Amino acid sequence: MEIEQWLGTDNQLGIDIWNKKYCHNGETFDQWLDRITEGDEKAKDLVIQKKFLYGGRILANRGLQKTGIKVTFSNCYVITPPEDSIESIFDCASKAARTFSYGGGVGIDLSKLAPRGAKINNTASETSGAVSFTDLFSLVTGLIGQHGRRGALMLTLSCEHPDLEEFMAVKTDVDRVTKANMSIRVTDKFMECVRDHKTFVQTFVRPETEDAVTKNLDAYGFFKKLCYTNWDYGEPGCLFWDRINSWNLLSEFDDYSFAGTNPCAEEPLPAGGSCLLGSLNLSAFVRDGEFQEEEFRDAVGIAVRALNDVLDEGLPLHPLKEQQESVTNWRQIGLGIMGLADMLIKLKLVYGSKEAMDYCHKLGFIMADTAIRESALLAKERGKFPKCRTELVMASPYFIENTSEETRELVRQYGLRNSQLLTIAPTGTLSTMLGISGGIEPIFATHFERRTTSLSDHDQFYTVYPPVVKEYIDSHGLKDDSQLPEYFVTAQNLDYKKRLVQQGTWQMHIDASISSTVNLPHEFPEADVYDIYMYAWQIGCKGVTVFRDGCKRLGILTPEEKKAKAKSAEAKKEQAIAAAVPGQNQRGVIKTVSDNVIGKKRKLMTGCGSLHCTAFFDPVTGDLMEAYLNKGSTGGCNNFMIGLSRMISLAARSGCDINAIVDQLKSCGSCPSFVVRTFTKKDTSKGSCCPMAVGWALLDMYDEMQRQVKGATLIAPAAEPEPKKKIINPCPKCGDELTFQGGCNVCRTCGWTRCE
Repeated sequence: MEIEQWLGTDNQLGIDIWNKKYCHNGETFDQWLDRITEGDEKAKDLVIQKKFLYGGRILANRGLQKTGIKVTFSNCYVITPPEDSIESIFDCASKAARTFSYGGGVGIDLSKLAPRGAKINNTASETSGAVSFTDLFSLVTGLIGQHGRRGALMLTLSCEHPDLEEFMAVKTDVDRVTKANMSIRVTDKFMECVRDHKTFVQTFVRPETEDAVTKNLDAYGFFKKLCYTNWDYGEPGCLFWDRINSWNLLSEFDDYSFAGTNPCAEEPLPAGGSCLLGSLNLSAFVRDGEFQEEEFRDAVGIAVRALNDVLDEGLPLHPLKEQQESVTNWRQIGLGIMGLADMLIKLKLVYGSKEAMDYCHKLGFIMADTAIRESALLAKERGKFPKCRTELVMASPYFIENTSEETRELVRQYGLRNSQLLTIAPTGTLSTMLGISGGIEPIFATHFERRTTSLSDHDQFYTVYPPVVKEYIDSHGLKDDSQLPEYFVTAQNLDYKKRLVQQGTWQMHIDASISSTVNLPHEFPEADVYDIYMYAWQIGCKGVTVFRDGCKRLGILTPEEKKAKAKSAEAKKEQAIAAAVPGQNQRGVIKTVSDNVIGKKRKLMTGCGSLHCTAFFDPVTGDLMEAYLNKGSTGGCNNFMIGLSRMISLAARSGCDINAIVDQLKSCGSCPSFVVRTFTKKDTSKGSCCPMAVGWALLDMYDEMQRQVKGATLIAPAAEPEPKKKIINPCPKCGDELTFQGGCNVCRTCGWTRCE
């Protein structure tokens, strides 16, 4: 089978994702399939049918360890929380760096670090506080990567910590902690104080001295500030910690506790904990308007076994010894779902309706009961997880609510092979590749455009009708998506309570957690964010964050209409130029440069120091004709500058579009010295290496030139350029702004994502 047969010849974005993210060294689709399934024919068949996919780290890395490459199969890790000492803090940073270098994401809880002003026995006399170390961990995350994959980090702090207000406000400084997601661990007692407008007492006791720092917090007043920060910045999120602790298979264990969550918050894990991910595509189980329940049961069992096989295979591959020991003792896996919204549409059920909730309760129970049953059968064959105490597992409220009598009897006899079984991850890359909705999210829009740069050798705009929408339009002969029935619910028009109800429904049957972002329209009232969090807590969600369209952290998907206007204007301009200047776009003809070109100059700051970029443009068309680069007084390779500027000029005079030239410059990767200077002196130009900085400068000068010639008769009116925006959280591939969607950092320009 070819990749085009598997994904469909019209799914170019999916094919590009597979080629760039998962295909290793030019292997064929069949070779890839054999590598990721390792002889498991049942799992292989599910993948072929697109009913199941392993998590991204498995799809990319499984089998590569045989070639000597250092890899891990886990997306999720939680590092042992740092103790209140400088040695422990930097040891934690070292562990995070090592994990990042293998491609794993990390969660770190800072609640054991002393609050600002606490007495310490050194020359500083008092500590700078827990929050001051968020910058350290963010810096480490930004510096370390593996195979182009930058580290992903979650930082958490307990609501009982006196530095909570400072922690909450970190992301309002757009220059701080740009490489981490942040969430607050809130207890039921805290939420009750918020609800009742009561004071919440925060206390921190230093173990060495038993000195206590106590603070009386206006819980309601603080929470309103938190809601505003979410409304305007999209962070920090909330983790309902008592619900996390009480609703799982290990809730009755006295020797087990969660130390934090992974970067997208779907995996609460112990110190040193790790989890393997995989997801079932619910949409693929609908045939002729009916959900195939028996096929679903079979697939759950096959997937549980498949993930256990990967777990065994990957035990020696974890970056740290503490991770190998934790996984050996507890054996967590994370089987989840994607394509929920597509499934509901095919079943003609409205997302968030009572009928949809009832059906999802049914499916959720089937999934949980089957997964627990299969884990018990595996325990019979291979032994239960080493820390298993069967009577305590069976006493957990989660187990009681999610098992049939037949499953309970199997567990009573054999125990369980896994301490954690189910989770719902964002599945952003996987679902995009398959052309379905991610996780439990509704479809984002009934049509949109997606731009990618790093997935190809030039910019491409993918106009996307989600397959479930296109199939309905084609089969019913509709004019466009404006004629779709009411059950085509999107994130743009979904009431937030229905979104939360859908999450709460699935959380009843998920023993881990759910990566969750509630998408809100730009005009959503700030005051109503409070109701979102209170409602999520009341219905039993384990965590949630919000994203408002147009807030200071933009979303990954942009509706088609916004870019279509600008794209149309650009096309008209190109047509006008081509008509007025014959041969303008012919390849192989190197144009001569006249003396009346218009010059522009930019001074850049790179990892090596200052760099001067001068560009000359055609006075009529505004096209780039020549570029000259020379180093400033502080360094850089002069021969490199001459060679690069000559090639840019040659390409421009040969008819190459400036966007194609800039795209090549932006695809050069990261330079260590550039990245270090960015984080230390914070004075570098946009980009992450010299060629990338040059590319951005050329584009900036070109845009300025186009505004100058806009009134010329040869140039058709173009869309007014958007004001230049400061890059808050740059993408390591292209330098554009990273965004937040489904609990994950992503780049809407090049398709790069920190999560799979």
